[in-house]
Amino acid sequence: MIRLPSSHAAITAPLVASSTRFPGIPIGRSLLDGRPFHLSPVLTDHRVLPSTNSLALGGLGSGKSTTAKTRARREILEHGHQYVVIDSFGEDDAGEWAPLVRSLGGQVIEAGMFTLNPVSGLFPREVREQLVRSLIAAVEPAALTHQATHALQHALNHPKATSLNGLVDALVLPEEGRWPVEKLTEWGEGAAIALSRYTEGSLRGLFDGDTASLPETDLPIISFDFSRLDRNSPAIPSLMAAVACWAEHVWLRQSTATHRHLVLEEAWQILLSPATSELIQRLLKNSRKAGLSLDVVMHTLSDLGTGPAQDLARLCEVAHIGRLGPEEAALVGALLSLPQWAIDKIPALDPGQAVWKVGPDYVDIVQTVISEEEARLTDTSSRRRKAQQALAVAVEQDTAAEAAAPAVDSDEDQDQDLADDLFAKPEPSPCDEGEWDWEMPPNVIDSRHLAAIEAAREGRCGEAADLAALGEREDITAHGINSVEALSWLSTRATVAELCGNLDQAVQLRATVARMGKDVEWFEQTDDNTSPQWHRGPQPAAPEPPADDTSEKPRRRTWPYVAGIAALALAAGVVWQHAEDDKRAQERQEQAAAYEGLSVTEVDIDGVTTKARAEWSKDGQSVILSVRVDMEENPRLVRIDSAGQTAQEKPAPLEPGEIPMPIRLEVKVPVKDRYEAVRMSVAVGGPTWEEGSRAPRRTIEFRPDRTAIDAETGKELKQYYSKLL
Repeated sequence: MIRLPSSHAAITAPLVASSTRFPGIPIGRSLLDGRPFHLSPVLTDHRVLPSTNSLALGGLGSGKSTTAKTRARREILEHGHQYVVIDSFGEDDAGEWAPLVRSLGGQVIEAGMFTLNPVSGLFPREVREQLVRSLIAAVEPAALTHQATHALQHALNHPKATSLNGLVDALVLPEEGRWPVEKLTEWGEGAAIALSRYTEGSLRGLFDGDTASLPETDLPIISFDFSRLDRNSPAIPSLMAAVACWAEHVWLRQSTATHRHLVLEEAWQILLSPATSELIQRLLKNSRKAGLSLDVVMHTLSDLGTGPAQDLARLCEVAHIGRLGPEEAALVGALLSLPQWAIDKIPALDPGQAVWKVGPDYVDIVQTVISEEEARLTDTSSRRRKAQQALAVAVEQDTAAEAAAPAVDSDEDQDQDLADDLFAKPEPSPCDEGEWDWEMPPNVIDSRHLAAIEAAREGRCGEAADLAALGEREDITAHGINSVEALSWLSTRATVAELCGNLDQAVQLRATVARMGKDVEWFEQTDDNTSPQWHRGPQPAAPEPPADDTSEKPRRRTWPYVAGIAALALAAGVVWQHAEDDKRAQERQEQAAAYEGLSVTEVDIDGVTTKARAEWSKDGQSVILSVRVDMEENPRLVRIDSAGQTAQEKPAPLEPGEIPMPIRLEVKVPVKDRYEAVRMSVAVGGPTWEEGSRAPRRTIEFRPDRTAIDAETGKELKQYYSKLL
C-alpha cells in the first residue's frame, strides 16, 4: 500500500475533487487535480443526471459565452447534435454566434428578415392560442382579461383567422356566437389594439405574413439574430415565444439528429416575460422525452428577480459559474447549493475559469481549453482589441518620433536602459508549448520512474508501487520532502495508480501536486541534455575504508559491556513502544486517508427511488442528513428521523402550469468525532400508499469514508458516486 508522507497528507485532506469521470466532449482541465474534464450531459447516466439542461453565469469577460460556443461546436462535430440559438447581442450589427454558425454550415436568420405566423396551421389549436396570448402580454399585459380571453378564443375559430391580420379583423367584426356580437366586440377591443402593434405599428413585419417562411430543420445550427432590436423591445419575448413554438412543434418533430439544443443568450430578457416563461416551462418539462437540452447563458442570477424565473434556473442540472461579485456569488451559491469553498472562489476566477456543478453533488473548478481556431470563431472582444491596437500604434508613432530627435546621453537614460535589460522578458522557448509526442531517449528519462511505470503497464502493480515508494524515499532523503525531485514521484505514483485501476488514489496524488502549486512530471528535462537529470539526484558517496592501525590497543574493561547490554535492552523497550505508537499512528493515518466526510447512496423504498446523503461538517461536530426524491416517482409521503430529529413532507397535487420540484428534506445532528458513523431512518409512501397506514422504511448507517450500511441486513449499500466512474 502506498502512503503519503504526513506533510503531503495534510495538504490533500480534505479533497474536493473525486474520481468522477463524465463521458463526452473535452471541455478543459480541472484546477483541483489537473485531470482533463469531459462532459456531454446526454451521454451521462440519467440516474446521475436526470436533466440535461444547463445554466451558464458570469460577468463580462468571464468566458461563459466562449465556453458555450466551444461546447456547441464540439458537440456538433463529434456527436452530430443540432442547435438552435436565440442570439440577442453582438458587435457590428451582427450576433456573436454568427461566425461560428457560418463556419459550421448553419444559417443566421436576422429579425425582420423572416415571418413567423402565430396562427399557422402547423401549430395545434391550443398552441396558437397560447402564442397569440404571449404576443398580447408582451405589449399590453392588462388587455388579457377573462372577457378578452373568451373573445380571442371565439375569434380563433373564425375562417379569417389564418393570419394575424385576419385574427384582428375577427376580433373587431366578430360573428354571432354564444354571446351577442356587441359584447364580443367590446371584450375583444383591448386584444385587437394590442395585436395591431404587430400589424400596423412598430412591430409589423414579424408576425403579419399570410404564410410562415420557416427555416430548414436539417441544418446543424440555426441562429435567430435579435441583436439589431432594442434590448427593451417587446419584440424579443414575442419572437422568442414564436421560435419556442416552432422549435417544439416543427423542429423537434422533423429533426433527425441524435440530440438537440436550444440556446438562450442573454436569457434574462426572455425568462422575465411571464408568457414566454410558460413556453420555456413546457420545453423543460418535456425535454427528456423530446431529446432536447435547454442551455441558458446570462450574466447574473439577480437579473431574473425573485419570481418563477429563478425556479426555472433550479431545473438546470448542469451549471458553470464564471467570475461574479461576492454578493452575486453568495446568491448563486444559495440557489444552487454550492459548497462554501466554491462560493469563495467565484469572485477570484480568471477568464475561462468556472465553478462547475454537475448533478446534485459533483463540484469542480475547470479551466476551459480552446484551440486557436475556436478562439477566432468565439471571439467577442474585437472592438476592445481594435482600441488597444490603435493605442499601441499611437504609442509606436510617439516612440518613433522620439527616436528621430537628437540623442542626449545622460545618467538617467543609462539607468533606464539597464533597467530595461534587467526586466526584459526572454523569448518563449519552442519547448514551452505543447506536450511530448514522441518517446523520450534513455539519457533524458530517469530510469527509476520509467521502471515503475513500465511495471504498472505490464500488470506488476505491487512491484511498481514498491519501486515508486523506494525512489521517493531516496529523493526525500537526498533533497528534502518538498523538493522538486520528491514531488515528481507523486506524479509517477499517480500514473502507476491510474494504470493499476486505483483512480481515487491517482486523484489524491495529482491534487497534492496541484494544490502545492507544482506541475511536475517524471519526463521533464533540464536545460541541456548533457547535464545530470534532477530526477536522479546526487549519488551517495562511497564509504572510506578504515585506516590501518597497527598500534597496540588498550585493554578493555568488562563493565562497559554490561552497561551496553543494559542500554540495548532499554533501547529495545523504547523501540517497541515507538513501534506501538507508530502502529496506532498508522491506523489513525489510514483512517484519516479514508475520510471523505461524505456518503451518498440510492435506495428503493415502496417503489420510490430515494437518494440519501450524509455530509460531515468541516469542524467534525455535526452531520447534515438529507434525502431527495423526484416528483416523477409520485411519492405521497417522505420522512426522515435521526437522533430525535424529524423532517417530513406530504406533497400536494400540482396546480396547472406548476413545475414539479423535487422533495428535499434534511436534519442536522451532532457528533463527537468526525469519524463517527450516524444512522438515519427513511420512510417513504409510494404511489399506492394510503393516509393512516404505516409507510415502509429503511435504516441506513452512514460512514465518513464514503460507505453506507443497511442497518437491518448489515449489507453494504452501493455508493451513488460509483455510478459516476
